[in-house]
Amino acid sequence: MPLKKIILSSIIISLLACNKSVTNLPELQNTGVKKYTNTDINTWIYDNMKAYYLWSDNLPAITSTNTASNPMDYFYSILYNYHITDRFSWIDSSSTNLINQLNGINTVLGIRVNAFYTDDAKVNIALVIAYVLKGSPAEKNGLKRGDIIMSVDDQTITSSNYTTVLQNQTLKLGLGSYSNKVFSSTGKSITVTKTELQTNPILQDTVINWSGKKVGYLAYLQFLTSFDDSLRAVFGRYKAKGVNELIIDLRYNGGGYVSNSDLLTTLIVKDLASKVDKVINKKMYNNAYTQEIVKQYGTSALVTNFKSEPNNIGSLDRVFILTSTGTASASELIINNLKPFMNVILIGEHTYGKNVGSFTITDDLKRWNYGLQPITFKILNSLDQSDYGTVNGFLPDYALTDDILPYKLLGDPTETYLNKALTIIGPTAFKPNATSGAASLSRANKLANSSLSDNSIQDKFDMFDKPLKQKK
Repeated sequence: MPLKKIILSSIIISLLACNKSVTNLPELQNTGVKKYTNTDINTWIYDNMKAYYLWSDNLPAITSTNTASNPMDYFYSILYNYHITDRFSWIDSSSTNLINQLNGINTVLGIRVNAFYTDDAKVNIALVIAYVLKGSPAEKNGLKRGDIIMSVDDQTITSSNYTTVLQNQTLKLGLGSYSNKVFSSTGKSITVTKTELQTNPILQDTVINWSGKKVGYLAYLQFLTSFDDSLRAVFGRYKAKGVNELIIDLRYNGGGYVSNSDLLTTLIVKDLASKVDKVINKKMYNNAYTQEIVKQYGTSALVTNFKSEPNNIGSLDRVFILTSTGTASASELIINNLKPFMNVILIGEHTYGKNVGSFTITDDLKRWNYGLQPITFKILNSLDQSDYGTVNGFLPDYALTDDILPYKLLGDPTETYLNKALTIIGPTAFKPNATSGAASLSRANKLANSSLSDNSIQDKFDMFDKPLKQKK
């Protein structure tokens, strides 16, 4: 089989939850002679799943499947123990949209919010902005982390509608405040229209002088190869400023490219020079695909090794990683990659629990526009460890929840998660002012696992890689 290059990415993210019936097929691309049927498409789906799906040996026989069914339904019908063993494979009716999504290109307002109850009856909801994307319509309209949304399109936000109220193209946001443990409307509103945006995953990077240390802080949103050089530049600045403690904020990072995750690993790891050409991680594919790879490329193709990286910090004994239940896939890969080489201290919630990844499959002949994103590999660290693929993921060393209001800006030393890491690093003479100090903060009634974006596409969790061999 010939080699084929496929464009890939990740998005922050959650699991695609769509095994619902779809009645309208996407427009099929015809040659002018043949009109393709569901059976044609589904046979193509099955053949590619048989070739690359991690659990290909567990697929049903094609003769026992309904190849005449809708392709979206068909894909989910053949997954192995869907929602339990395979929690992550997905399909998109538009490969173009899929590729854009995985590369962080989406039509967005540009916010992620956390939901909080505003009443004891747990009916009404306030949405508190967790972050605002750089260059987004939200940022251009003055929204920032910590701002509160009390209504959308003059509609009260409730426990039954909060997951969908931000999905319209143009939104009227009624703003609120939080004081003395009470949410209130300010009577002000803004109207914002979503636009297509390339996500800049570097939410915040700074160096904090703390307890005689130079502490680098990076809030990183998604692992995108288009930002490789930007990530290198951040660490170049850290190195130039003599950073000797590092905090990586992955609370809102649902994954992305394996290669970008490996780059961040390389920039962080201690004594990189002694590790060049040694193993970062290993991939496990299904038996047939593994044999194909080894036959053509050798066993080395299953292994990723450290490479020289001038912007590696060099001497860190430990790294702090801030986590949530949305820290997934390529974010968890960072943790697993680094654990054999240095002390990795986790602060926050348990991670999502995804130690498997995928690559994108599209039709080379352009007969139809479906894009498949099936799980195709499991990934292990240099010690062959990969035991975090459960619903509890990695457990934190220091447990925190993101329910302390008002939210402080990312990079603010008084921000709850960052401050916890800083206090572990050591005492300081830093004195917060009266308006930003811990005394003004209070715990609010946050809905569990309620972090969501204004575009549900951004809520998918995955890590992506390029296939070495691709079936036509």
